[in-house]
Amino acid sequence: MTSRMWRKGRRVAVSGAGPGGVSAALELLNQGYDVRIYERASEPKPLGGAVLLSTPVLAILRHYGLDVGPSFGSKTIVEFRNNKGHVRAKLPFNEKVENALGIPGWHYGVLRSTAFGKMLEKLPDGVIVPNRAVVGYQETADGVRVLFEDGEPEEADILIAADGIRPKVTEQAFGDPKLFHVGLRVWLAWCEDFGGLDRSVGAITHGRDVQASFFPMLHEGKPGWEWWVVEKSGEGAEIPADPEAHLRERISHFADPLPRFLEHTNFDTQVFRWEIYNRPSLEHWTKGRMAGLGDAVHPVSPYAAYGMGMAIEDGYFLARALGGCDLSNKAGVDAAFARYEKERVAYVTHHVEFARKLGNQFHHAPKPVAWLRDTIFDNTKTLEKLITKDYLKDAEVMSLSLKELHV
Repeated sequence: MTSRMWRKGRRVAVSGAGPGGVSAALELLNQGYDVRIYERASEPKPLGGAVLLSTPVLAILRHYGLDVGPSFGSKTIVEFRNNKGHVRAKLPFNEKVENALGIPGWHYGVLRSTAFGKMLEKLPDGVIVPNRAVVGYQETADGVRVLFEDGEPEEADILIAADGIRPKVTEQAFGDPKLFHVGLRVWLAWCEDFGGLDRSVGAITHGRDVQASFFPMLHEGKPGWEWWVVEKSGEGAEIPADPEAHLRERISHFADPLPRFLEHTNFDTQVFRWEIYNRPSLEHWTKGRMAGLGDAVHPVSPYAAYGMGMAIEDGYFLARALGGCDLSNKAGVDAAFARYEKERVAYVTHHVEFARKLGNQFHHAPKPVAWLRDTIFDNTKTLEKLITKDYLKDAEVMSLSLKELHV
């Protein structure tokens, strides 16, 4: 058990030591709260390969004390292409956001374990309590009692649910999450740099019903590439016995350089399969003295581009909303949770539902509809307008609102 302080009115219990829970803990510690992160495993481990982090996420990480300079991630110009390599759209940069945050560009590629590892390094010893699986909670007259799979309950002032896509805490608060398979499977992969490619550009590339994409990234400061394949799947769908052969067939009709990434990838250690589940959108992420964040309240499909980043943002916004208030004051907690929901719920729900819409359009459209879609995207600016309006616009407004993170 941790020997760190645990003062009434300052006690924050966090269920789950993922990026969202750690992000919340880092900012809450900055504000002088006492934080314990209860983690079911013996140590937190990031899942998956590389990840794209946006500039507001980097600004939050910089605020936590991480060095997000050139050795942290690889700045990337994002292009949307068809499988023959034709550019359909480019994600524009916003000069106001770049100047405000002091970070050029929008997306940075980094190995997930690298970014998460650097976050963990900023946590003081004793904050993470390993081998403690939270299974529920009880509201008390002036706090919350955290319940565990094994061991005695512990008292806290508030509980943050950051325990992933199958959460015990938010299921208790909001009922059965009604998880559903979105009909997509992602193969996430990465490899070391092999030279000969423009490391300033990444491409999201679509065939008729398969997406194959690549981005430059850094692994412990060393250049590499993340690549992934999104394909149709479903509940109980057959899992390919030979992932390498399966993926070679999936991208055989994609233009160079996509097929080359497979030649430099270890399929035993650098490829991860991810079946995509989601839940109906929630109107609220808080209840009583409990607040949820990340996958515990909004699982993210690959078309949202930054599930890890969204969780990091959630953690920061939740802690910012609390603003150092006395957690024994229920009215103060209620007001803080209301601020958090106002800033995040509609914003994230829009991105999650837009991502799900894109997934359906690109992977489940009937052949005649897919042909029409591709014809429009190949010959007009429609895709660029959709992405700018439904993805970038709100994110840029949010970035400019984070004035405390501006340089």
